[in-house]
Amino acid sequence: MSNQSNHHPCYNPFPPFRLPLSGIASDASSSIERISIITRGELAGAHGRRQLVQSLEAADDGVCTAVVSPRGYECREYEVKTQDGYILTMHRIPQGRGGGSAGKRQPVLLQHGVLSDGLTWLLNPPQQSLPFVLADNGFDVWITHGRGTRWSRRHESLKTSDTAYWAWSWDELASYDLPATVGFVFRKTGQKLHYVGHSMTLDDATGTLTALSAFSEGKLVDKIKSAALLTPVAYLTSMTTTIGRAAASAFAGEVRTTNVGSAWVAEFDPKGRAVGTKFLESVCAMPGVNCYDLMASLTGPNCCLNDSTVDKYLKYELQPTSVRTLVHFSQTFRRGVITKYDHGSSTANMAAYGQSSPPEYHLSNIPHHLPLLLCYGGGDMLSDVKDVQLLLNDLSNHDAADKLVARLVKEYAHLDFVMG
Repeated sequence: MSNQSNHHPCYNPFPPFRLPLSGIASDASSSIERISIITRGELAGAHGRRQLVQSLEAADDGVCTAVVSPRGYECREYEVKTQDGYILTMHRIPQGRGGGSAGKRQPVLLQHGVLSDGLTWLLNPPQQSLPFVLADNGFDVWITHGRGTRWSRRHESLKTSDTAYWAWSWDELASYDLPATVGFVFRKTGQKLHYVGHSMTLDDATGTLTALSAFSEGKLVDKIKSAALLTPVAYLTSMTTTIGRAAASAFAGEVRTTNVGSAWVAEFDPKGRAVGTKFLESVCAMPGVNCYDLMASLTGPNCCLNDSTVDKYLKYELQPTSVRTLVHFSQTFRRGVITKYDHGSSTANMAAYGQSSPPEYHLSNIPHHLPLLLCYGGGDMLSDVKDVQLLLNDLSNHDAADKLVARLVKEYAHLDFVMG
């Protein structure tokens, strides 16, 4: 079991996260559609863990009611609409458990990856959960929940049963979701924010790859103070996990992958019998794939996971995404180049992009003045050290040594950075 408390191996060497901040109360003004402020309570130890499980099993409980408020923290809920009509939920922990004095706190935005949502950051006890650690150390913490996940499944005109609802990949997350959430926090706080993205579980790179894609096109850099990318997945060529490689191969056909049995589907629900369970069964039947220890087989030998946290993650946290997102990751794995989504024909690509093949994301175009922290593990089988080095090569023109910090934690694998 990990006992990192406030001394996470990634953040200590990164100047933006070493700045001492005073405890501050948040402002009371609001121009949003809906806000819920939950009063604080106290829970601890085994009783707290039991209540967390009970709250998560109550379908109507949100993050504030189920997880944050019972641990003694103020929690606020917001709705943010993207330019293409998706209605996203965000949660805010504006101050630590001890409150704080008046003034402005530095905002931090925590972005999960695909097949999970913002609850991922909150499954450990407070002293081991990044949102609570940051709040207790003077930060104004914002947690996103991506489109299609349990608290962000609404759209201004589409239903989740509509195929059109799922017609997106991480291109749209970079073009619409990230600008909407970052822009909302920027307007609400009046400050540039720190961005923290994590890559977790199968093909779960959206927390890092979405940000890199957006930054490479010059988006949001006027609103971002720094970006910390945990287990950064950009290139996937050296991915060594057998399950990950088998899954990437299973999503190789841009059109065929949406055909499960006799049904054409656009949503990939890892807990749904129609898609997720059948897909996992097919992957586990492949030669060389060991599904008895699914976590280790997929991510590498994680050194420091809390067993009860892993159990909660597997039971409550696997979230839906679009089939197109998984196909997009498969394209990146097979081609070794980071491009926009390939629609499968020159005609379709011409209609989408004005050219016969999808445009490439040039990560070397990320502005050199933007401070970046890349933290990765020596035992990670998804974000392999060799692939991270390819990313570092793309970023080699950053202005100064303090603008690009790379931190290798040799004993860590993919999940240790968030659930360790």
